[in-house]
Amino acid sequence: MADQIQAYPARNVFGSELQLCSQDPVTGFFRDGCCNSCREDVGSHTVCCMMTAEFLEYSRFKGNDLSTPRPEFDFKGLKAGDYWCLCAGRWLEAFQDGMAPKVNLLSTHESCLELISLEELKSVALDLH
Repeated sequence: MADQIQAYPARNVFGSELQLCSQDPVTGFFRDGCCNSCREDVGSHTVCCMMTAEFLEYSRFKGNDLSTPRPEFDFKGLKAGDYWCLCAGRWLEAFQDGMAPKVNLLSTHESCLELISLEELKSVALDLH
């Protein structure tokens, strides 16, 4: 089954090669460290974000606890400073609530632009200095 999953082209929001988001913890729909996506990635895990304590608490409050370890899924839990491929819809919700974590644009997959504008992403970009 996994052999049949076809990843979208690995391009970031600028149309260039998608960069690594995180290997520690290993992130991404494919758990390869990149925010690549495919048709089967219903959540669109495409936005490379740096976690903050505030966002992790916000996410827990919204029903997606990212900080509690889940050994049964080989998940150690996230902490402030970790990078993670966040679902585009969750990031947009956090952005609209003023709680969006900062984004690494070079590691954010272009498919997130179906939900999020580049201007919104740029407003909290880590890599536009």
